[in-house]
Amino acid sequence: MRFTKMHGAGNDYIYVNGFTEQVENPAELSIRLSNRNFGVGSDGLVLILPSETCDFRMRMFNADGSESEMCGNASRCVGKYVYDKGLTQKTEINLETGAGVKILKLEVSNGEVKRVTVDMGEPILQPALVPVNLPGEKAVSVPLIIENSEYAITCVSMGNPHAVVFTKGIDQLNLTELGPKFENNALFPRRTNTEFIEILDRSTLKMRVWERGSGETLACGTGACASLVAAVLNGHTERKATLQLLGGTLEIEWDEKTNHVFMTGPAETVFEGELINE
Repeated sequence: MRFTKMHGAGNDYIYVNGFTEQVENPAELSIRLSNRNFGVGSDGLVLILPSETCDFRMRMFNADGSESEMCGNASRCVGKYVYDKGLTQKTEINLETGAGVKILKLEVSNGEVKRVTVDMGEPILQPALVPVNLPGEKAVSVPLIIENSEYAITCVSMGNPHAVVFTKGIDQLNLTELGPKFENNALFPRRTNTEFIEILDRSTLKMRVWERGSGETLACGTGACASLVAAVLNGHTERKATLQLLGGTLEIEWDEKTNHVFMTGPAETVFEGELINE
């Protein structure tokens, strides 16, 4: 089986062309290949598939084998993959995901995609739809006790659930210990991704993320989008900001007219490989 290792701002996945390759058990394959000591090493597995309604379809699996609805960084890499490999000549692509159709706009230089802007759609703020077990129309700066410490969470779905925490000194946080306690808290019926955000100024945020099913990753596109929305809801930033992640930067805008969130960032190919089944 041929595969391509790619990353978007350090959020790395293994990409498989589902037009030519047959993957019988993607959950098991993601667990095996994502292992950074005994496998290829990645945050998960992405299948690029035919779609009956769009140009392409994306399925993504976390490192623990669980399937996620959407990944912003992965969607940018899908755009680069299909263009660079000649599967399309379009520079605007409709991508079917588990969180609905996403529109990708490709920035091409010397025949290769360098950056991609993704229309991530409207943020979901109703707690029942995020989902988070909280009342009301929005969950903004709601106190949550973790290990005798109180955190204020703002919950947003960008097709997958996010709990955003604004705090200082995020470099010193022990996410290996703290992250799972958020992810698996009873407040979140489908677990949650958790973003820890430090406000640098009205247009710049610094972010670390604990991803549901993968642990701490270098970047999370949907998480960056959710964090910008949460920052606006809490009055911390304007509607457009730069998110500084461990793996790079993303530009996020929450458009006031359309209510859509747009994410712009890099997409990089790391290497090509072939899996030989023994």
